[in-house]
This record gives sequence, C-alpha cells and structure tokens, in this order.
Amino acid sequence: MEPVIREAKPEDKPFIEEISRLTWGGEDYLARVFDEWIEDGDFYVLELDGRVIGTAKLTLLPNKVGWMEGLRVHPDYRGRGFGRMLHNFIVQRGRELVEEGKIEALEFATYFLNRESIAMAKKDGFSVIAKFFNLGAKVADFQPEEPSPTEFEMEDLGLGIIPLGWKFVHRSGEALKWLREKGEAYETGGFKFIATKDGITFTPLSAGLGCIRAMLPAMAWVAREKRREEFDLMLTSGMKPVLPGLKRLGLFLWDETEEPNVLVFRKRP
Repeated sequence: MEPVIREAKPEDKPFIEEISRLTWGGEDYLARVFDEWIEDGDFYVLELDGRVIGTAKLTLLPNKVGWMEGLRVHPDYRGRGFGRMLHNFIVQRGRELVEEGKIEALEFATYFLNRESIAMAKKDGFSVIAKFFNLGAKVADFQPEEPSPTEFEMEDLGLGIIPLGWKFVHRSGEALKWLREKGEAYETGGFKFIATKDGITFTPLSAGLGCIRAMLPAMAWVAREKRREEFDLMLTSGMKPVLPGLKRLGLFLWDETEEPNVLVFRKRP
C-alpha cells in the first residue's frame, strides 16, 4: 500500500508512544504532548500498511507564525524518504494557511546535528534567523533554593526572539501574553526566569555568568518539584564567550561543540 498522511486520531497514541520511546534515547516529548496536540489540531501522522510510522505538527504562534514541530519517523523506516514526505506536507499546509491569512511565515527549530532536517530546510529556502545554546544540568549538582513566583513585562524581554522550551516567539505584546500563558515565571535574588510547565527547560531573563550562577539553585528547585532529575537552559548565542564559565558552573552540552547547538529557521511560503 502507498503511505498516507492524515490527521492524527486518539487511537494513534500507542504508535506515537512507540516512536517516542525510540527517539532521543526515550527522552522524546511527543508522548507527553499527544493529547494536547490532538485537541489543538494540525497534527498529522504518516500511515503505512495500517501502522503509524511518522508524525508532524503545525502550531500557530504569535505574530502569524506557523511553527513546524514533531517531525518524527520510526527508526525502522528512516532513510526511505518519509521524513521529506512529511516535511513537504507541512510546508504545503503552511502555504494554505498563508492564503487563508492565518500565518505569514513558517518557522522551526532543530538541533545542530540534525543534518537531514537542516539540509531539507536550506534546500527549501529556509534561513537561520537565530542561534541558541541548549545546556543541560543535573538537579543533584545544586543546593535547590525555592524562588518566588513572579510576573514579567515587556521590558524584561531583552531578546528579539524568546525561547520557551523548543518554541521561539518574536518579541511583541502578543508574544508576551503567550509566554505568560504557556510558561511559569520565577524570581530569585532580583533575577527572573521563565520555565516550561513541565520544569524541563528554563529561559533566563537576565544574561551574564553571574546571573546564571544566581539562578541555577532556583531552577534546580523548580525542576525537583516537577520530579525531574535533569533540566535544560536555553541561552542566546551571545553567551558563547562565557561558555567555559558556564561549564564550570555544572552545565554541560550533550555533544561537545563551541558553536550554538540550536538553530531557528524561517521561511515565507
């Protein structure tokens, strides 16, 4: 049978959970967001011979951005063009949303070693608009200190593109509202940071080595409360000069590199 791309259904969950277990050493988030994505819509699966072997999602973000995410292919079916098929489908779906006036551009983020996605993006006319460092940390390496829940305003958002987990939004009033709804904000020692609601990834709203040092115990506290043993920080590429200092604080890169390991792409369909 020919492969078919269709909207995901609740009964697809066991297939998605299997793909998730076999991706990123079992650390993939796909299974955790399955129900949310089903409700949100524009969540698609690639089915072959009655089996779901791939996924892709298009999410509407502030400033009329169509965010491409969740592109996965089961390991047993990689290298056969299914990833390209899903990518092309989502790009075409983006064109339809542009025509409907719902979005103005497509964007996505990927890890710097995801060479297949990067090659497809460049071939299709996507350009890199931002680079970030994603660094890991272990809760056990810090003495967790409880931060205070807080609010943040536009003046707290110093970057033009602000990460929340692996989604990135352009600084605007609409983005501020979205970040408040989707994230959790904390303050410690006068420094603020945003956390994903699962306590996995943190975005410092104050840059600098000293600021990060002051916030790490509070981030570790939040991660521990969410029953996490490890957590991540998403830092702007401007932090490259202090990368050695960040490592001395206990942060680490999953793959050794001196360059930013997260790339954000954009294209106007």
